[in-house]
Amino acid sequence: MPSTPQPRRVTRRLTRRLSAAAAVLAAAVGVAATALPAGAESARPGAGRTVDVQLLSFNDFHGNLEPPQGSSGTVQELQPDGSKKAIPAGGVEYLAQALRTARKGHPYSITAAAGDLVGASPLLSGLFHDEPTIEAMNKLGLDVTSVGNHEFDEGRAELTRLQKGGCHPKDGCYEKGKKFAGADFPYLTANVTDEKTGKPLLKPYTVWQHKGVKIGFIGVTLKGTPDIVNAAGVKGLKFHDEVATIDKYAKVLNRQGVKAIVALIHEGGMPASTAYNYNCDSPGPGDGISGPITEIAKHVTSKVDALVTGHTHQSYTCTIPDPSGRPRTVTSAASFGRLYTDTTLTYDRRTHDIVRTSVKAPGAVNHVVDRTGPKAADMTSLIARWNKLAAPVANRPVGHISADIDGRGTDAPEAPLGDVITDAQLEATRAADKGGAQLALMNPGGIRSDLAYKAAGSEGDGVVTYGEAFTVQPFTNMMNVVDLTGSQLLTGLQQQVSGPNAAEPKILQVSRGLTYTLDLTKSGADRIVKDSVKLNGTPIDPAKTYRVAMNEFLAGGGDGFPAFKDGKNKYVGASDLDAFTGYLTAHSSASAPLDPPKADRITVVK
Repeated sequence: MPSTPQPRRVTRRLTRRLSAAAAVLAAAVGVAATALPAGAESARPGAGRTVDVQLLSFNDFHGNLEPPQGSSGTVQELQPDGSKKAIPAGGVEYLAQALRTARKGHPYSITAAAGDLVGASPLLSGLFHDEPTIEAMNKLGLDVTSVGNHEFDEGRAELTRLQKGGCHPKDGCYEKGKKFAGADFPYLTANVTDEKTGKPLLKPYTVWQHKGVKIGFIGVTLKGTPDIVNAAGVKGLKFHDEVATIDKYAKVLNRQGVKAIVALIHEGGMPASTAYNYNCDSPGPGDGISGPITEIAKHVTSKVDALVTGHTHQSYTCTIPDPSGRPRTVTSAASFGRLYTDTTLTYDRRTHDIVRTSVKAPGAVNHVVDRTGPKAADMTSLIARWNKLAAPVANRPVGHISADIDGRGTDAPEAPLGDVITDAQLEATRAADKGGAQLALMNPGGIRSDLAYKAAGSEGDGVVTYGEAFTVQPFTNMMNVVDLTGSQLLTGLQQQVSGPNAAEPKILQVSRGLTYTLDLTKSGADRIVKDSVKLNGTPIDPAKTYRVAMNEFLAGGGDGFPAFKDGKNKYVGASDLDAFTGYLTAHSSASAPLDPPKADRITVVK
């Protein structure tokens, strides 16, 4: 046996004794050895063991380079009296500046995201296959992101192009002499593998290093991605369980000596309140949040120190105990760049691991990206450059109207523009080989604007441009057609005015042929007069099966409609925007413009 181990053991014992003696002495004089300023390291012998690392994070940006319109451009702030205040927020000019300001004074700072940076993007980004957003993310200093389901909207090849760069295979390069460089940051797809090779589509993990500090990041998207995107987008790919995948790569990182680990998960939860500053650890840790992320957080290996999440577009900074019972932060920063999360990770240089803290300050805090502060000048220039390129397409006529068609701007439960949109969706999915839909439903929050008769530019009064249509339907949600029993359909209609929507009803827009009475003199589910619900004049049969068209957000139970999640035999069709523009083109012309619908499908009793 070599002669060196015994002296080493003696040295280790002596070191432990000296450390213990130092601790006793520190306690005697009332000095805390670890009481250092955030981000600071002490030169004193025996101190400087920990360093605070700043983790800035956001999720579900969806290409919102310009400030989002309407309610999508606000966050709800809980007031001391229990009321909520809407604060305008978002826009990459403000997000970039806020992140740059937050980094000041933090020598150890990482910026990460949890997927859906692109997809369902407004025209400025979506028109160029989201190259403008990737360029903006590079400029604002994003270090790493997981892949979201919307990154698969245009398929695996396009996702790979966003990472590696190169001009679009069909549309080519958008600026003369400039080739798209791709993302400077890694997209992580640990649980998405090629069916043939079994290898991850992109990198499964990455390690951030700075002055001896090493933190590993594992990125996963929700296992159910194939159920909510076009089948062509995920062809040849396999999506694995989030927990099993994270556990697998946590072990890989540990074997490489990386003990501090953060999981970037494109899956999320639903806090009990929509206010960004709601305490989801009340009355106890994690009690104020539900949804898929809660089970994931409870089962992901304790080797992972923090979870940055997304997908549900909610805001929360929670503490959900890991399998060993230790507190672990779980965060989400709403969507569209309206918030960012600032999390403190206390790194132990001796163990190379994170010292767990709660989400109370200085743990994890969500900050509003409000529009009162300065803008990042480079982002302002970026937006102006791409807007100039977008103008020819944005100004292309797609239809004609005879008068204003109100959507977002109406206070009535049924919006004339809602009728147009649902009729368009029904027409796009009615054919047997397009889903066989018998009726269509549209969530009111998805109608982002009105169609105005007066020209916004040089197109002429009554002309609907592609840019205007895009503003109305910016999410590019894929159309779903599902089987619902009459009973499920009736329950879904009742959920407009009950459950999560009891306090603030969300009245669905309905296609031609579906009629019913909304009695506002009653309360809860009784506001929907069941016997009045008819399709083409025939009462809905609770036992009969109906083919119902709706966008993927609504089909997933969004906006408080869980009944629709139970739909069967799903068909995924074209995007809602394609359905909308196609309908406008087919049903209007300069000589025969589209008239505003009467909006008489829902009879309202007050």
